[in-house]
Amino acid sequence: MLISVSVNGSLIISKKVKLLLASALLIFSSLAWGLEDEIQAAKDSGMIDYNLGYVADAIPKLEVAAEAGDVEAMYYLGESHRITHMGMTSDALEWYLKAAEHNDPYAMLRLWSGGACVAGDECPENAEGWREKARDEQLPLAEEGDADAMLALYYIYGALDDSDAGSAWLEKAAEAGNPEAQDRLAKMIQDGHGFYWSEGGRLEAAETLARGAAEQGYVPAMLTLSGIWGDKGEAEESWEWKVSAAESGMVGPMLGVAYCYLNPEKYQELGGNECLAGQDKVKGWAILYAMVEESGNQQAESLMERSRDLLTYDQRQKAEALAEVEWLNHGPPLSKFPPRYGF
Repeated sequence: MLISVSVNGSLIISKKVKLLLASALLIFSSLAWGLEDEIQAAKDSGMIDYNLGYVADAIPKLEVAAEAGDVEAMYYLGESHRITHMGMTSDALEWYLKAAEHNDPYAMLRLWSGGACVAGDECPENAEGWREKARDEQLPLAEEGDADAMLALYYIYGALDDSDAGSAWLEKAAEAGNPEAQDRLAKMIQDGHGFYWSEGGRLEAAETLARGAAEQGYVPAMLTLSGIWGDKGEAEESWEWKVSAAESGMVGPMLGVAYCYLNPEKYQELGGNECLAGQDKVKGWAILYAMVEESGNQQAESLMERSRDLLTYDQRQKAEALAEVEWLNHGPPLSKFPPRYGF
């Protein structure tokens, strides 16, 4: 029996009760943390699927986190439904609306482009439309120095058919150090955005921006840098940045690097940049094998089928053993690094 004593109307809890209550709190706390860990694990797994393009597989995993209140998961769950069905669906609409309730500007842009207000009669309160609501919420944040809001305004003003204002906010976001903005602006400059006295000056400006993003660990910028250095005729720098992108888990560069090791002549015949690695068939096969085993990548599988006769049975066995040690489930998860707000 647990004993408590009342003194002057106040309840005094015995030491034994206090210990039991403390134990109960620890149990409940550990259960809560365990649940949070499970939710995070489900979201992480769902995002790996999404980033690889396996959007249908991502849906049940992202639902776990979205239903627990994770706003990012809500948005990507909407994206997964939309991409899976190649257009706005009731499920996509539901999750975009929930993300928009938590002020996600990209969800609002999807609601606008998907015709939620017109076709679905889902219009925002106290705003002309979803584009305008996104602008009205993000503009004060951007003016206070929020670089993510500045980047969002680039897309928002694009939706509002005001590309000049959008470009101005993209430049501000890049100046504020947002890596996605830096990379996007670098690509735009490389493609002709802005005025420069020479092509060398243009490439230098693009390279500075892309390097700033890459040095923050923004992987798409590593591939951008590889392309810029290729345009500048610097094959070694171009190759090094492609390898960096591959080592960071980017699927496209990893395929290129693997095929370069496996069959450098064929790699360049198919339009690849100059291959500086030197042939290493075992290493190339090992990378492709790891990609297939980790993510089921069909391009890697196809390259292996076409290149099978380049290696002996013993070489393939050696490569697969090497993959287990060096690449398979080692390092960052494989990803195509799709943009947050793309097609």
